[in-house]
Amino acid sequence: MEEEEDISTAPDSPTIESVDLSREEAAMEKQRASLQTYLSSLPYNAESEEDMRERLRFIVDRIITCAEAKNWLVLATWDGVLQCWLLMRYPIPVRIRAKLVRLYYELSMLPGIEPRLIRSWADMLSRLLAGKSDARRKLEPEDLQLPWKPLWRVLQKELWLKTRFHDPSRNVVNIFLYLAERSRYYYPASDIPEMLETFVPLITQETYLTMIPVMTSFLPPTHTHLYLPTIFKLWEAFNSSLLDDRLIEFVGELSEEHVAGTAGKAGLEGGAQWKDVGIWSEAEWTILVSKALGSMNVPVGMTGSGNSTGAYADARANPSSLRIRKTINRISSLAKIMVYSMAVDGTVRSSAPPSRGEGRFPSRQVGYLAGSKAMESLDRFITSTESFFHPSNSGIWSLSLTQFLRSLTSEFCKRWHEEELPSCKTPPTHRLTPALRKAFVLVLQTPALLAMFSKDPLSMGLAQGALRSLAFLEPALVMPELLERAYGGLEVVNETHRTTAVLSMLASVSLPLSSERIWLGGQKHILPLLEMCIPGIDLNDPAKTICATMFIVAVVQNIKIGDLSSTQSGLSFSSDAPGESMDIDEKIHLPDGTEPGATPTLSKAEERTLVRESTAGFADWVTSLFRRVLSLYENLPEEGGKKNTTGGKQEESVLKSIKSMLDLICLHLSDPLFDLVLKLVHDYATTNAKSNAVKAIGQLISSLALARPAKTIDKFLSFCLSQIKDELKHGASSVRTTSSHAAIPSDTTLHWNMSILRGCFGHDGTALLKHKSDIMELLSLLADKTFSERGYSGTGRLINRVLSTLVGVYPLNARFVNTDEWNSEEFDRDHNSHWGKLHKAENIKIEWHVPSDEEISFILEILNRIVSPALDKVEGLLPTASSWDRVSRNDFCRYLHIARSAWQGLPTLCRELPKNMVETGLNADSEVERLIVQSIDVQASFALTDPEDRRYQMAYSQRLRLGRVVHDAALALKQEHEGEDHIDAVLSVVKGIDTYLLDYALSRGDFDNLQKSYATARELNRAWPRQKENSRLVHLKRALVYHSGRVYMHALYRRRSELDDHLIKDLLDLSLSPYTRVRSRHAQAVLGNVCGYYVRSTKLILPSVFNALVKGSDPDRMKGALYILWSKGIALYAISDPKDPELYGQYLLALLECQHQEKPSIQKLVNSVANDAITNLAEETTRTDAYTESSPALSAAVDDLSAEFSPHLIDPDLLSEALYKSGVRVQARERKYIQTISAIAEIALRPTTHWRYTHLALQFLNGLLRRDVVPPSDVARLFINHTLSPHSPLRGIAQKGVVKLLGMIKMRTYSRTSTDLWLHEWKSPIARYVPIKNDAEFREYTGRAPSIEDDACRALYVDKQYSGFITWALDTKAYTPVPAGDPPITWEPASKVVLDAIGEVVSQAEYFEKLMALWGQESSRNMTTPELRTDNVTFIKSIVKMSQGEGFENILRAAEQLLWDADRFKQRAGAEVLAGITRGAKNWPRQHFDQLWSWVISRLDRIYANVKPDTIGFWEATISALLEGRDPRRVPALSDWILSLPLDFHGDSAFAMTKTLAILGCFLDNVGHRDVPLLDRYFTLLFEGMDVSFAEIRVSISANLYTIVTRRWRLAYSSVETFLRSAATTDDPFSIRHAPYLSQISALATKLSDWKEQRLPPPRVSQSEYDKVGLSLLRWLWVSFYSPQAPLIFPYMLPLMPEIFRMSELSDNPELQSYSQAVLYTFSAVAHPPESIEAIGISFINAISSSTSWRIRLNSLPTLVVFFYRNLMGISNASVSKIMDLMLNCLSDDNVEVREMASSALSGIVRVSQRQSIIPLKDHFVSLTRRVKLPTRRDPGYAESLRTLHSAILGLCALVESFPYSVEKWMPPLTDILVLHASDPPPISTTIRKMASEFKKDTWHRDQLAFDEDQLQNLSTMLVGTSYCAIFFSGPRTVPFI
Repeated sequence: MEEEEDISTAPDSPTIESVDLSREEAAMEKQRASLQTYLSSLPYNAESEEDMRERLRFIVDRIITCAEAKNWLVLATWDGVLQCWLLMRYPIPVRIRAKLVRLYYELSMLPGIEPRLIRSWADMLSRLLAGKSDARRKLEPEDLQLPWKPLWRVLQKELWLKTRFHDPSRNVVNIFLYLAERSRYYYPASDIPEMLETFVPLITQETYLTMIPVMTSFLPPTHTHLYLPTIFKLWEAFNSSLLDDRLIEFVGELSEEHVAGTAGKAGLEGGAQWKDVGIWSEAEWTILVSKALGSMNVPVGMTGSGNSTGAYADARANPSSLRIRKTINRISSLAKIMVYSMAVDGTVRSSAPPSRGEGRFPSRQVGYLAGSKAMESLDRFITSTESFFHPSNSGIWSLSLTQFLRSLTSEFCKRWHEEELPSCKTPPTHRLTPALRKAFVLVLQTPALLAMFSKDPLSMGLAQGALRSLAFLEPALVMPELLERAYGGLEVVNETHRTTAVLSMLASVSLPLSSERIWLGGQKHILPLLEMCIPGIDLNDPAKTICATMFIVAVVQNIKIGDLSSTQSGLSFSSDAPGESMDIDEKIHLPDGTEPGATPTLSKAEERTLVRESTAGFADWVTSLFRRVLSLYENLPEEGGKKNTTGGKQEESVLKSIKSMLDLICLHLSDPLFDLVLKLVHDYATTNAKSNAVKAIGQLISSLALARPAKTIDKFLSFCLSQIKDELKHGASSVRTTSSHAAIPSDTTLHWNMSILRGCFGHDGTALLKHKSDIMELLSLLADKTFSERGYSGTGRLINRVLSTLVGVYPLNARFVNTDEWNSEEFDRDHNSHWGKLHKAENIKIEWHVPSDEEISFILEILNRIVSPALDKVEGLLPTASSWDRVSRNDFCRYLHIARSAWQGLPTLCRELPKNMVETGLNADSEVERLIVQSIDVQASFALTDPEDRRYQMAYSQRLRLGRVVHDAALALKQEHEGEDHIDAVLSVVKGIDTYLLDYALSRGDFDNLQKSYATARELNRAWPRQKENSRLVHLKRALVYHSGRVYMHALYRRRSELDDHLIKDLLDLSLSPYTRVRSRHAQAVLGNVCGYYVRSTKLILPSVFNALVKGSDPDRMKGALYILWSKGIALYAISDPKDPELYGQYLLALLECQHQEKPSIQKLVNSVANDAITNLAEETTRTDAYTESSPALSAAVDDLSAEFSPHLIDPDLLSEALYKSGVRVQARERKYIQTISAIAEIALRPTTHWRYTHLALQFLNGLLRRDVVPPSDVARLFINHTLSPHSPLRGIAQKGVVKLLGMIKMRTYSRTSTDLWLHEWKSPIARYVPIKNDAEFREYTGRAPSIEDDACRALYVDKQYSGFITWALDTKAYTPVPAGDPPITWEPASKVVLDAIGEVVSQAEYFEKLMALWGQESSRNMTTPELRTDNVTFIKSIVKMSQGEGFENILRAAEQLLWDADRFKQRAGAEVLAGITRGAKNWPRQHFDQLWSWVISRLDRIYANVKPDTIGFWEATISALLEGRDPRRVPALSDWILSLPLDFHGDSAFAMTKTLAILGCFLDNVGHRDVPLLDRYFTLLFEGMDVSFAEIRVSISANLYTIVTRRWRLAYSSVETFLRSAATTDDPFSIRHAPYLSQISALATKLSDWKEQRLPPPRVSQSEYDKVGLSLLRWLWVSFYSPQAPLIFPYMLPLMPEIFRMSELSDNPELQSYSQAVLYTFSAVAHPPESIEAIGISFINAISSSTSWRIRLNSLPTLVVFFYRNLMGISNASVSKIMDLMLNCLSDDNVEVREMASSALSGIVRVSQRQSIIPLKDHFVSLTRRVKLPTRRDPGYAESLRTLHSAILGLCALVESFPYSVEKWMPPLTDILVLHASDPPPISTTIRKMASEFKKDTWHRDQLAFDEDQLQNLSTMLVGTSYCAIFFSGPRTVPFI
């Protein structure tokens, strides 16, 4: 249950609709009506709306005060209180809600705030707007307008993080995008053009996966015509699975949002216009349906994979883009697109046969299914995938397909019911119609029925969920089919999977089955189905048992189990019935009208008569069921184990499911049947005592007591009491034990009867009062006489049960109708007409149990007579604790157990009084006591609330006494004693503390379980999410959850009394106990829970925990302390959220001081705790608590919110105190920060500190570095000194620390304000922002090298281009050249001490020599090809950037010899230095810059000469580092050197050429887009060199060709407006179909034809020109298809396809053959743009039909079918006809393999789209078989006749195989044709035999009825003598090619 339910769940009120109210007033009235249904369900008077508004005012006052004081951590605690207030569901005026949203929106955008708080505030905003992302919005755009630019401003810094500050765990970018998604509905639509102007220029080939999610997150869902064309063209231009996810979700939301078109909320201007299909054009719809088809992972073709290259392309995307993550349900969004695009928008498809198309067979039928184009697409989609729903054809696609089914049905139901509401804005002409509903059900019914037996349980569940929704839509169509399968599945109980599938399916459709309002005809099936379920209750098959009970529960909760038949036996129900066996083997006799396969149409009166007659069997069924359950109990395994469970998890699950079933059965039994069951159970329970069924029998009795508690107690109490007395008298439970043990056989009868009584006493406290004296006698006896742990724990449970029953507030009657109706005579006579009745919340009458005065008196009597004496005994034992014997320990444990068990059952007896906190945990100097969070005081029906009441005083004093006794016991047991008995006593104390501190009100876990139970039950009967009617049980759960939420409020934010503090400290001591059982398994868990409920309890325990880590502490205490600190909540509080500044840093220092303990286990634990602590060291942590900057936008939001309340909303004294102490807090926090990092540095600098602790210290310091504070110089010195550490982990973190520290100096230097600093808006003094409008201007800037004398506007370097791919942004960042002389940048003076500390070390002559020696050491990993380490590069870059050229000669001197060292690891170190120093020298003074590059250029040739195969990888990365993000005009000599490298494709050394191509590839990739003529020149050069003999060179050529094509792809529109216009009006705004090198490719295709004739003979064939060029070409295509830019390559494929087909037949070159087949397959497996499909299809057809090689035809047919399937929705009728003609021609091919492949291909094509051609095709093939007569073998025409006849037989077999899982009506007559040729020569006979052997159907028991006797004999004959049984038991039929 969400914290705030959608206001749409309020009941429709005539008064609300009829009165002329404003929209805001109407919303409030709806909220009030919804609230009233909750308040009316409570058994007590709740707060008025005014009272709760005052509480809201108080909460808002605290939130605003915290915001004014900038105390964000305390404000976050009040967010939790606001969530609690929302949980109460009181209405919030629209204006207040809107301004609260605005407040949290502004809070979320505060710069420099800890991510944890941003996430919390974004979540709060989401809760205020809507409970869930897909819930109905509580505010409309008219109520709230939010600015998008501030969010975009703070988002930008997270989108493109600087490399040195990149933190993989940082998730802020996704939080901001989530915030934008939730807020985009409230962004002004008028800002859409400005958004596009901002976002579109930033889309590049590197950033598309970043910017498109930004666009979909920000763009408002109105005025879609402004951006949808652009979205679709972007989608078409890139190959990406992540992009598909984002855009499919976006489009799905728009489909739902604009289902009403311009009549919707957005109005005429903002609403989307209806187009061809919904709001989509025909081309857009084709793309969407193709995406849907490609999303199902259906295996098509040879590989059997999903065939999408998008996921591979995403792996090559920019890593920064991959940080944007979101869980997207693509399948659900596709379903939304389908359903919300449905309307009657075309002609209805005619049932007449389709007309003949251009070919020999019919084209598609005219019109659309039900007159809907979207429905027609769905029909074709389902038809094409239908065979993949079958269980025998399951795989990874099953989950996608069944999820699609489930989502389709859910969305359809939702839309159908939404359009029935009077508030629906969809015009009637565009709403769903009954014809559409029927067509929808018919389309989905078959696949859902197939998938309901899926092997995968998830797929099976999804399919059954779909069937459930279909049953609600059209029960008359769906339910008969389900029942037919149900009877079949239940009759064959040995097929477990089928039986469980049927049972779970029946459970899901129980409401249509039991309600005649939904489906008239289901009720008569209930009893037969219930009878058939009884064998399913089987302990040997837990899954089946659980499914059987699920079905029984689902049905029984909707009916009354009572006899309505006109004839009843003369035997009374309560008399002895004839015995029957437990196994029900006899045949179930079904009532008339229930026979499988028959769907008779009966009147309502006839149906009711059948139902009434069937109820005569209820008595037998109930008796059989209970006997079956008792039999199962007898066969249970023995109870035992630490938790006294029955068997394992499976047995426990079975018992739990049986308990749920029995609860509902007993509740819904008629009085006579209940008496029958009660007698049966009583007879069994009083004559048996099974040790293995003690727990189970109690559950059974509890079910009886749930229905009629008084009658059950009367039946069992006297007998059980007598038995218990007798057992205790004879020594039962007399053996003293204190720990769990196996039950003693002689105690079985005692436990059996105690369990029965526990079941009796669990319901309705008033029923216990009648037996008050007996109960008191029983409890007193058990408390005194049970000595074994099992005995006294059972006594405790019994006392707990009695007290919780007396004090609890709970509903009493959970039947499916109200009690008055249940008891009425009319209902008793005719209750079958009420079965399945659903209710609205306001119609439910709930009888609550609320403790009466008499019950409270009974409770107090138990406390006085049972609990108080037990505590007396405990207190009496404490003084002698040190000398306890076995008896004393036993007495202590059992009496304390009795006391705590009693109070565990009394969580709501006394409402706590306000407590006086002795140890507040507050820092009086910096914290405001009145701002400390507190719970909401709401009514929750505590039994005693008046402190003046004598009963309250008595009860409260008893509870306090328990706390004091437990505290005294903890003190007494502190002395260490040996032995398990002592541990048991200590554990009893822990549990006692747990009871006293936490068993009050309701725990978080219990409340969550209630919410989950309610949510699950609510969905069972819901047809759609906003359905108001539900079963009475659900409304009872709803009321109980609401009441429980009120109780839960009292458990939160509790204050601590002095006794509470003592107990918490006791608990802490126990958590540090030397006994592992005590501290780890119990005490620490309780302590963690206590810290979550009591305010500032963590602060109370932390000093003691830290003290347990000091030197000299016991190792076990240290372990306990470390485990406490490892708790996530405690660690977060101590590190990030301590509230008290003085606590800051102690956690980290305490860990670092743990070195004194040498035990390995402790050191390992310290390391684990410390590593987890590092994740909490966010840079913003200290700033969040010491925030000083003002925020005008936040202040305005605060003022607006304050204005909605009274002028005195804010307490001025409180605000004044908060503002004063805020300054104190900031100063204290800043002081503690400096002290902390200094102390950490001091520990790291100690000579005695182990290097591992130094490593931890450096990690802590690295995490604590702040951009707004200069650290002490000691920190810098510590980092730089450890960069020379011999330990690589130390060295690595030290380097990161130096890089981060220097980067922050740069940030502070460049920043003008704090906002610039935190939003990354700093600016370099030599940076300029210039307007570049197009590529021509860009080339003007970059066409010549700037010099200092140039005009200032033109003398600029443009290093990085963040725009320019589509169009240029308004400003482009550039840099002025740095002249010779002094350094251009002066670093901030405050950081001089830090720079000096670093400079002292790095300026030493030997520093870099030592560093290089360490870097040059062999890596610990066994790598043959070392990789460039970016951390080392960044370190050198940072050092030299800050030095600005000073002393760089030392670095060069140290690195020079490494650059060509024979050791590859040393050479790598030199490369890292070279990359780092050149990257960092960008802004050096000219003299240093020139000197450096002169040195580098002069050594490049030698470096190049020494590059080897095992070093080329890191040298390639080094060259990329030199070029990446740098204007090539900075170092023209580098470009000249690269371009001067020799390109000799036919040289002797392949590696020499590979080196050149690798370096050239780096240059082209980083610089090529600046010089298009250069790209063209190299493309030609590489293209001409593709005939190289070396494979390595061909690979490099292919990679470079790909680079050239992608780098050349630039659109460079003059403006965003021009681009948007092009996207809206042209087909190819991205120029993906403009292939600049197409002429060269076409020319090459012509040459290839000639070269093929000149191929060399084997074995030299691979050296042929044709093979070499072909492999290069194929490799280029292959690489490109798996890239994000794959659409760019599609135009190049068309001229090459014929030649690639020819390559696929060349078996003499396996590599060429495999590559050609793979390229063709990959090309055919993608969804192509609609306008390209026709041309590609024709290319396929021509290549196959014109080929003279049978191998080409054989290899091409599968590829054509894959293309056909993937582009099914876009292929024209003309192309389909041509493909069909091609298939028929290939069926007549001379080669038998081609014919067989054509048959398989034809089968697939017919199955997925051409079913209208089946009859014409059949007639054609039959005619052909009759016309052709086989002559003798010697006849010259024999071969031709055999081929022709074989083609006809293959055609017929293809038609049969196109329906692998069904028998169509035209199939049986074909056996008469095929049998005539069963003995013909091969391959005819083998084809027929193969088809016949694969003819087994899963539904053969039904399908065989379609064959007559002769046809069945024909099938047998076709197998040439094999019996028909062989047909039936043969393997499953092979699925055709697709």
